[in-house]
Parts: sequence; C-alpha cells; structure tokens
Amino acid sequence: MARISDLIENIIKQMIEENDGMVEITRGELAEQVNCVPSQITYVLSTRFSCGQGYLVESRRGGGGMIRIRRVELPTADSYLIHTLRHLGNTLSQNQADILLRNLLDQKLISLREARLINAAISDRALIIIDIENRDRLRLNILKHMLTGLIVRDLNVSQ
Repeated sequence: MARISDLIENIIKQMIEENDGMVEITRGELAEQVNCVPSQITYVLSTRFSCGQGYLVESRRGGGGMIRIRRVELPTADSYLIHTLRHLGNTLSQNQADILLRNLLDQKLISLREARLINAAISDRALIIIDIENRDRLRLNILKHMLTGLIVRDLNVSQ
C-alpha cells in the first residue's frame, strides 16, 4: 500500500497535468479528500514540490488557505537540470534523492537507466562506509557531479 505522502503527491501531480501545468487547491479540501490532516499536505508540498524539483508553490493565508502550484517550464532539459542544481541545498537525504530522481524521471530529463545508475551511486547502501554526519553531504556532491555530467553528455568523453 502506498504511503499517504505518495498518494498526496500523485493526486497533486495528476491535477497539475490535467490543468496544463498549474493548479489551485486548498489544504483543507485536499486533506479531506485524502483523509489526512492539513499539515501532511504542507509536508508533501515542502518536500516534493520545491523550486529545485521544478515547481513554484504560492501560498495565501486566509480565504481557505489557497495554494497555487505551477510546474516550472524551462526551454531545454539542460536548463532544467541547471535550475535543479542551483536549488539544491547543502545536504541530500536518501528520501530527498529518491523524490528528486523520480521527478527527473517523470519529466523525462533522465532515463530509467540513468536514474538507476545515479541511485546506485548515492544510495545509503553505497555510502554505508561514510559516517552518518557526512553521508548526506557526500550524496549531494555525487549527485551534483552526475547531473553536471548529464548536462555536458554531448561533449567528447576524452576531453
């Protein structure tokens, strides 16, 4: 059974897709639809619909707590990857990495094979020999270099 966070994410993504890249919702209505508390909606929005993941979220207090979620439309896959790189923080947990890779895959910016290779390189299993305090920083560093490599993939490998 899917986690409630996954269910909320899928519902929002479906709504965005059905509405040409932008949707307006209220936390309360969506929480009622999914049978959860509004703070769960807030959690999903902050972890799965960030600017670095290709979304712009605008929130208005009052009036039912209207939230506008817009998919960022960038002209090329490379510009989207550059946008993602610029908005990554200082660390990246395994869960955050999974969400980011799924978003890149959903946007068809990376192939399934590339997603699997990146995941294998940055998974907790691969980084098990690194102490926990440094693991998320190293994961982020590896991911940044791999995404940068995808941006310049058209260059000759020997250069």
